Amino acid sequence: MKTSIRTKFSIGILFFFVIISVLSVFSAVFLNRLANKTDTIFRENHNSVIYARDMSEALLNINQEIFNCFLNSKTPDSLFISKEMNLFAGSLQLEKKNITEIGEDKIASGIDTDFIKYCALVKDLLPTPNAQAKILSLQKQFGDINQQLILLSQINVKAIEQKTHETKILAKSALTQMTILATLCFLIAVTFTFNFATYFSERFFQLFNGIKEIVASNYGQRLYFEGHDEFHELSLVFNEMAGKLEKSQQNLGVESQDHPEKDYNFNDVQEVKKLLARLKKIEEQSLQLITRLEKKG
Repeated sequence: MKTSIRTKFSIGILFFFVIISVLSVFSAVFLNRLANKTDTIFRENHNSVIYARDMSEALLNINQEIFNCFLNSKTPDSLFISKEMNLFAGSLQLEKKNITEIGEDKIASGIDTDFIKYCALVKDLLPTPNAQAKILSLQKQFGDINQQLILLSQINVKAIEQKTHETKILAKSALTQMTILATLCFLIAVTFTFNFATYFSERFFQLFNGIKEIVASNYGQRLYFEGHDEFHELSLVFNEMAGKLEKSQQNLGVESQDHPEKDYNFNDVQEVKKLLARLKKIEEQSLQLITRLEKKG
């Protein structure tokens, strides 16, 4: 099967494109896995920690308002308390939709139950803020909810630490695999480039030397290129030309010996001169081409 030089160059470019594509695809896969792992940590556990913090702040604000009013014998700000209760309830609903760890659902359910009791105690306390017994019950309920909020934060912080450790292991593994793959692709590319350049440089060098031999009147020079590309066809043409020149030289030698005083045809001499001029020009072009290839290499 005949393969042209242009086809071989196209195959070489396609080969490098495949290597680049392989590296790009594997890099994208590993980066996507790391991004998904990080997004999972943020979406699941980090948000739960924020919800627990917001509920803790809202609960603390309610408790401080009631306790300060009790100490100063004032009536608590019901609007402020209602606002903080709504904030607490909103964060609790978000947390109940973001259950990801084992046991987290029970904690959220316990917080919900205790908060309902806490709200009932607050509403019962507002008309009589100086009732000491109710204040003590409210403080006990506050402590129970706060303890569960701490557990909620701890379970999610522990999950973040564990998943972060797994992400680091995944990143190290991805880096190792990418390093191995990149090294392998680099070695393949270097080997391919060396063989590709050697293939052309050797043939141009042989062609250049062959032309020099012909110009030096060594018409017995022959070129032998394996394959089915343009170099092979060029070698056939070159060998045919060298054979004709060699035969002409032999014929001229025989005629010179038989008829030393014979004048040769002017047209034949001109043809030989033109042929030698063309060979000289081909030699110069080949030398320039080899110089360019050496500079690129």
